[in-house]
Order: sequence, then C-alpha cells, then structure tokens
Amino acid sequence: MNQPSRHQCLIYRGAPSLQLPKLVKVIQQKLDQNYRCLYLNSPQMVAAMRSYLAAAGVDVASETSKTNLVTSAKQDHLIDGRLFSVDKMMQSLEDALEQALSDGYAGLWATGDMTWELGPEIGSGKLLEYEWRLEEFFRSHPEIGGVCQYHIDSLPGLLVREGLSSHPGIFVNETLSMINPHYASLDTMPGAVLGDVEVSRFVDHLLDIR
Repeated sequence: MNQPSRHQCLIYRGAPSLQLPKLVKVIQQKLDQNYRCLYLNSPQMVAAMRSYLAAAGVDVASETSKTNLVTSAKQDHLIDGRLFSVDKMMQSLEDALEQALSDGYAGLWATGDMTWELGPEIGSGKLLEYEWRLEEFFRSHPEIGGVCQYHIDSLPGLLVREGLSSHPGIFVNETLSMINPHYASLDTMPGAVLGDVEVSRFVDHLLDIR
C-alpha cells in the first residue's frame, strides 16, 4: 500500500479560518509524534491558529517555549520585503529541518499559506521553481512533511494551476489525503499545468469530499 505523499497541497475557497480546525488536528498529531511543527502565515492568521490550537486543548505557551511549536509571520525570505526568493525560502526550511533533527525531534512538519509566502510581488514567476525544488528536498529528506496552502480567492489562476500540478499529494482533511491525479512529475512532465476549467472542476470535487 502506497504511503501518502509528504508534500501535499491544500486548495480551497472561502475564509482561510475555515481550514484551521483540520490543520490544528494534524499539528496535534505531529506534536504527539515528536515532530517540531512550523506554521507560516500572516500575523492575523498566526494569531487565529494559536487561538484554535488553545481551544483544541494545546498548551500553546508551553509548546512554543519548548520550541515544539513555531508560529511565524516573518518574511525574511523576501528580497527588499517584496520579491520572493526561492534560495532564501529553501535555505530557511533546510536550516529548520537540520535544527529540528539536531534538537532531537523525529523531524519537521510545516505548513504555510502561499499568498503570504509569495509576498507583494505575487506574480514573480518563482512558484514552480520553488515547488519543484521543495519536492526534490522532500524526496531526499524523509524527516520532513508538510502542506502548502493555496487560497483560490487570493491567488491568480495560473499560480493555483501550477501549485496543483507540482504536488504529488492532496490534503483533504486530517484523516484523508489522496494521490494527485493532476501531478506533473519531476521525472516526466516538469512545468506542465492544467486549464482553468479542469482546476475548477477538481476543486469542486474536493469540496464535495470535504
């Protein structure tokens, strides 16, 4: 039986806060499995995530002080606070994994919102390069896993299509992940993307499942 991909995307419509309960449950699971958990998003969403975690029974202050849980709205990976740097973002994740392993964790589990990660210059054309490099990193480092969040309402259609095509796994909820039928493998079709209609239909299908 194939194991779910550790590099997954969550594609959704509507208020981002509606996705927090399912992500909270995954974070709880990963904390129990001795993973350091990293949540990257805007200041407002970081505050919301911490509130949802607390409501679910997580001692946020304690988990944060022990660095089991890291929530951040920093954008140090942006050049001049605007331009997304693939090199900086990858280096930060590589450093975070190395530090987690050095500190005795089983690994690192991370989730971030792509609208926030890409920054003001959201159409810089760096997304596919980042996702392909991230997939290579996940393949070579079994200790890392995570979910890239794609909010259809705040991202250009092209980026949603690229995001969908570059993830081998789809995150549906805390108990269900699926093989991405639209994944354009690094080994076979790097850079291939879907059409808008195909993406829309697929997202409708995911919403029906959820």
